[in-house]
Amino acid sequence: MYIVTLPEPESAEPEAQNIPLDVLYEDADVIVINKPAGMVVHPAAGSPDGTLVNALLHHCGSSLSGIGGVKRPGIVHRIDKDTSGILVMAKNDKAHQGLSIQFADHSIERVYGAVCRGHPNPAAGRIEGNIARHPVDRKKMAVTDKGGKWAATHYKTLSNYQHQGIDLASLIECRLETGRTHQVRVHMAHIGHALVGDPVYSRGKWSSKIPADLRGTLLGFARQALHARVIGFIHPVTGKTLKFEADYPSDMQKLISALDQYSV
Repeated sequence: MYIVTLPEPESAEPEAQNIPLDVLYEDADVIVINKPAGMVVHPAAGSPDGTLVNALLHHCGSSLSGIGGVKRPGIVHRIDKDTSGILVMAKNDKAHQGLSIQFADHSIERVYGAVCRGHPNPAAGRIEGNIARHPVDRKKMAVTDKGGKWAATHYKTLSNYQHQGIDLASLIECRLETGRTHQVRVHMAHIGHALVGDPVYSRGKWSSKIPADLRGTLLGFARQALHARVIGFIHPVTGKTLKFEADYPSDMQKLISALDQYSV
């Protein structure tokens, strides 16, 4: 004899929730948000609510594009939960289609700021390599020569940090040609310079010679040090060129300030 207990049915549609949003721009067609680290973009397994979509439904009401599906109204692109920064969302289907075309042809300007481990050599360059699921750890992505999706990232070093000959970290800028899952994180780890605080791709030990105060700051940084700082696009309805920039959030500002005393 078997007893089966069925859970109560849940609505397929996410609920509107009164969650504060940092709105950089909004009109009848699009809305540009500066997402905080720790917020999931849309409901998924393990994150049924408290997401950006829940907040948008409260802020915008029913004026969100339905192309993304029931769980993802208005969503044209995403960034990771623990990555902060700018996203553009569509408020109607025409805007969604127009933005999707720009993402597909890689004409959207996307610039990320990040703090990586060590000093990239050369200081600036282009990382190209297909990205796919890691063959062993399915929670990770990896650069592969077998399948996957083509991806390219341009990086540039803005500041290097060093102590007693030890290459501590670097503040870098990354411009995306494509927008694959974990792209910046995977590409920087691929060239040996994973992002500070990255719980998935940065697991090597730090040198014991790092000053105690800075060591605590580096090891204690609670997320990948990655911020979607700039987005630029053609308004999908008016045709006007738009560009937005968001300063680093307080946790990254503190990290960069702590490193600045070791700038070289």
